[in-house]
Amino acid sequence: MRLTKATDLALRVAMRLAVLDAESAPTTREVADAVAVPYSHAAKVVTRLCHLGVVEARRGRGGGLALTSTGRTASLGWLVRELEGAGDVVGCEDAPPCPLRTACRLRNALRQAQESFYATLDPITIADLVSAPTGPVLLGLSPRPT
Repeated sequence: MRLTKATDLALRVAMRLAVLDAESAPTTREVADAVAVPYSHAAKVVTRLCHLGVVEARRGRGGGLALTSTGRTASLGWLVRELEGAGDVVGCEDAPPCPLRTACRLRNALRQAQESFYATLDPITIADLVSAPTGPVLLGLSPRPT
C-alpha cells in the first residue's frame, strides 16, 4: 500500500508541530519551509488537519499553528484512515468496471491487507513518532534557503 503525498505531508507537518512548544506557534509557511514542501501543499494539508481537530490555526498577531491534544494522542491508524479516505486499493468499479468484480477474491484480500496495514498503525501516536532519535532531528530542521 502506498500513501498519497498529501497524507505523507500531513504526517510530517503534524510531527514538526509535535516537537515545538506551544509558544513557538509557527506559520504554515515556516512549517512548509522546514519540511521542504511548497507552501500551497502545506496550506491544503493544514486545512485538512484543522478540520480533523489535529491542528489549531490562530490568525493575526501572535497566531500560528499548534498541534492539539487530540493530534498528539490520536491513533496514527485513525489519522491515516481519515486522510486517505474510504475506498478500495483497486478500482473495481472504475469505468469500465472490472469484468471479474462479481466473483473476484482479490478485492476482499486487498481490503483485508489494507485493514491490517491500518491496524498496525492503530497503537502508534504522533507523540510516539517524535521520540528520539526523530524529535531532535525535527527540532534541528531549519527553513530552506530562498
